[in-house]
Amino acid sequence: MTRTAPLALTVVDALVLPGADDGPPWYFGWLQVGTDGCILATGPGEPPDDAATATVLDAAGAILAPGFVSAHSHLFTSGLRGIAPDATLYPWVRSMMELFRHTDAEDMYWSTLHGSMDFLANGVTSAYNFMQSGVTWLYDPATARNVLGRVHPDEYTTRQMDGTVDAGLRAVHAIRLDDEAGPEDEVLSRFARMVDAARDPGRAGRDQHLGVSVMGAVQWASGPRTAELEVAVMREHGITDQAHFVETAEGLDVQREKFAWYERAGALGPDLLLGHFVHPTDSMVAAVSDAGSPVVWQPTSNGRLGSGVADVVRYRRAGIPVGVGLDDQSCTDISDPWANMRQGLYAQRALHQDAGVLSPRDMLRLHTLGSAEVLGVADRVGSLEVGKHADFVLVDHRSPSTGPVWDVVATYVLACGLRNLQATYVGGRCVARDGRATTPLAARADAELAERIERAAHADGRSLAVTADELVSVAARRSRDAPVSPRRP
Repeated sequence: MTRTAPLALTVVDALVLPGADDGPPWYFGWLQVGTDGCILATGPGEPPDDAATATVLDAAGAILAPGFVSAHSHLFTSGLRGIAPDATLYPWVRSMMELFRHTDAEDMYWSTLHGSMDFLANGVTSAYNFMQSGVTWLYDPATARNVLGRVHPDEYTTRQMDGTVDAGLRAVHAIRLDDEAGPEDEVLSRFARMVDAARDPGRAGRDQHLGVSVMGAVQWASGPRTAELEVAVMREHGITDQAHFVETAEGLDVQREKFAWYERAGALGPDLLLGHFVHPTDSMVAAVSDAGSPVVWQPTSNGRLGSGVADVVRYRRAGIPVGVGLDDQSCTDISDPWANMRQGLYAQRALHQDAGVLSPRDMLRLHTLGSAEVLGVADRVGSLEVGKHADFVLVDHRSPSTGPVWDVVATYVLACGLRNLQATYVGGRCVARDGRATTPLAARADAELAERIERAAHADGRSLAVTADELVSVAARRSRDAPVSPRRP
């Protein structure tokens, strides 16, 4: 057995779901992690006799599985769960953007930190993160044009990067070009600064940097120049692009017409990911399949916003690579990857009226290794294989009990959930346990987020139904009025 780093951790007595394409789908066994946070070895039975290690983690029969990969996320929305609860895409976005006009760089840091810790506490260890744009846009679907809301300084973007790093989440940082906000040379210069900031080794933390990408904005753009500039920066900086596309049935003709902008710009290919892709035409599906562009699917948020059901079975049959994302906390509300898998699995079976079109093993792969593949990071994350980062979850299907295990993968996907999640590990280091992030910042993050979002809402002329102060006063009153237990002799 060849080791690239000294042994730091051995996990024993685990029901391992490796998530790899080769080998068995599960086995009772062990996993070893080096001091570099990467997997040294794994296998069935007992670890080697020479496995002297500083730390042994006894899984006690719990499931050991890869951390989830969210291939499409907006972590800065963590303070907006339940916002615009009956709205479709465009009014929901407008409601958020009107509030974010009133936020600053530190507000975005705490919002992103909170969202990142929420992902980790729910078993998500890697995310493609669309950062809130350095320009707040107010999109008008009636005219299919953006209205400029506010231009923020560079720190508005870089502090969002810091939020993912400080939480311990691995991330691809997606940056919007904002080409319609000013002269092209200034826009391109700002974008280059943000790429450099994302790649700064001092910001990458514990190998948490997974890459940089363009936040594709053609869906919101007023002209084809946006697509041309996105392709230019992709090639200049060697990065990918993920675009929200045909996500909603609203203004569908306009959305579909803009697909040609990407085609003419030469954007289609493995480096252009299409987020949502709920309402494509037959010709669009054919073009995406021929070019090898991946699709990233958000089952829960598509349902919450009434956007529709993406025919992922059709895309897979056409040979289109597919990944899965948890999208916004403000439209998925609970960042629950198990619920996301079930929502997607059941919707596809219902759409095709066939329970055989997608299996639990297919669905698990889409939210782990498949998502890592479409992001171009499957050499580092997505499965428990030697050489990859030791990013995993411990899930106890017996607490609370899910009953007898007929099929290990089916039990994990269909019967387990956040209530069974014991802990999340990134690089072999525990980053969340029992639903809470372990970073010292976790104790402060809730209060910071509440205060900052309430302040922004007040500046926008809105108020929350229940404020943080009211919750504190209720807790204090309950503590004050609690009966005193009689003293025992």
